[in-house]
Amino acid sequence: MKIINVTVGLAAVGLAVVALGALAGAQTPAPRAQTSYSPVAQTEPFDQIMARMRAAKPDITNRHQALLAERYDLADRRAAGVTMSRDKAVQEGARARLPAGVTFDSLAQMTPDQIRQQNRWPKGYLPLPFPNHPEGGMLFPAFLIKEVQRQENRDLTRFDLDFDLPDHFLPEFPAPIYLTTRTDLGDVSQGEVVTIDNYYRLFNGILNPKQLEGLRLLATPFAQQQFNQTDDRRSEKPSRGVACLDCHSNGHTTAATHLVGDIRPQEFRHRIDTPTLRGVNIQRLFGSQRALKSVEDFTEFEQRAAYFDGDPVTATKKGLNILDRGHQVHAMGEFQAILDFPPAPKLGWDGKLDPARATPQEIRGQTVFFGKGMCSTCHAAPYYTDNLMHNLRVERFFAPQMINGRWASADGPIKTFPLRGIKDSPPYLHDDRLLTLDDAVEFFNLVLGTKLTIDEKRDLIAFLRVL
Repeated sequence: MKIINVTVGLAAVGLAVVALGALAGAQTPAPRAQTSYSPVAQTEPFDQIMARMRAAKPDITNRHQALLAERYDLADRRAAGVTMSRDKAVQEGARARLPAGVTFDSLAQMTPDQIRQQNRWPKGYLPLPFPNHPEGGMLFPAFLIKEVQRQENRDLTRFDLDFDLPDHFLPEFPAPIYLTTRTDLGDVSQGEVVTIDNYYRLFNGILNPKQLEGLRLLATPFAQQQFNQTDDRRSEKPSRGVACLDCHSNGHTTAATHLVGDIRPQEFRHRIDTPTLRGVNIQRLFGSQRALKSVEDFTEFEQRAAYFDGDPVTATKKGLNILDRGHQVHAMGEFQAILDFPPAPKLGWDGKLDPARATPQEIRGQTVFFGKGMCSTCHAAPYYTDNLMHNLRVERFFAPQMINGRWASADGPIKTFPLRGIKDSPPYLHDDRLLTLDDAVEFFNLVLGTKLTIDEKRDLIAFLRVL
C-alpha cells in the first residue's frame, strides 16, 4: 500500500509536518517536538482562522469517514431484546472488518508474530485517531450540543469539526442517574439532562448542601481550550466554556472525545473516550495516564490543565479556574462519589449471578468469564475491576504506523475500568476503537490468546450484558 505524506501545520505543539493517510509498513516518526508548549501569542486574525478551517473541514471529514468505513461495519444492527438502562438498543456483532480470507477463528490460531508479519491484524483494532488528530480538542455529539444550546443558549458547536461516530454506537441520552445514597428513588434525572438551569429543581431535597454545591460547580461552564473568549478558540462566538457535565452528562458519558493532555508530540497523543462517572467511589486511579490518585485530584487537575491540553501556560491566557480544595473540590468530589452503577437485578451481593434469576446461557458466560476467558484476572467481582493498570502490549500484532496523524504503536499501561453497567457505555477501550461488546470479546480473545469457541464468546457476551 502506498504511503501518503501530507504536510499539516501543527500549531498546537509547533511541529512542522505530520504524515497522514492509510499506512502499511513500519516507519519512524519524529522523536520529539520542537517545544512542549502551545503557542500563546495569537497573530492570525480570528475571521481568517475560521474561514481557513471551515474550508478545510470537508476534506478532513471525508478522509476520517473513509477511514471509519474501511475499518468498520457501521450499520444499525440492534440486539433483539437488549437495551441500555432506559431503552436504547444495544448494537450486536463484531464490527471490525477483517482482511480478505480471514476469520476471527483463523486469527485466533495464529501467533502475534504471524499476524504482524502477514499484516492481518484487523484495522478496526488498531489505535483510533481523533477526527482531525493534528488539531485535537474537545468534541461533542450533536445531541448533546443541541440540548445544551436549548437549555442554556450555550453553543458547543465547533466550526472546524463534527463528531465522527454514528449515534447508534453511543450511550443513551439522557442517561439515567442512580445515587448510592437514595437507591429507593431509582433514576433521579426524571428524564432530563442536568444543567445549571435545572440542577437545583431536580436535586434540592435529595442531596445535602455540600453535594448540591458540588453539583452546581460540575454544571457550571468554565473556559476551555476550544471554547473560551480568545481569538484562538474553535467556536464561532466567544464562549463561556465547558462544564464537567458536558462530557460526563448526567454523571455518565456521551462518548465525547478529546486527546490526552499528557503526551508529546501531538502525533503520540491518544484519542480518549470519556468514561462514565458511575462507581467513581470504588475507583483509585484517575486521569488519562492514571497519575491522579483521587477523584478530588482529578477534579482539580481538569480545571487547571486538562481543559487546556495539559498546558497551564495556555490556561492562564484563556481563563484558568483555580478551585478551592477545601470547599469546592471536595464538594464536587463528594457528589461524584455517590453516582451509582445501574441496577443489575440478576446479580447477588457478591456481584455474581443469582442462579434463580439468570438464564443458562448467562451462567455459562459467567463460567467463561471467571475461567477460560481470563477476564477476572483484571476484572474482579463485585465491581469487575482490580483498580490497577495493565499493559496489553497490543503492538505485538502490528507494525508501528501513522494513521491520519496518529502514530499507532504502543499504548502503554491502561487502567482496568469497572465492567458494572458496561452495556451502557459504548464504544469500548480507552480510545473508542471497539464499537460493540462483541468487538471487545473478539479483541481480548486475540490479545489474551484464550481461543474461545463461537459458543463460548456468545455466552460471554450474554453475561456482560447483565452486569
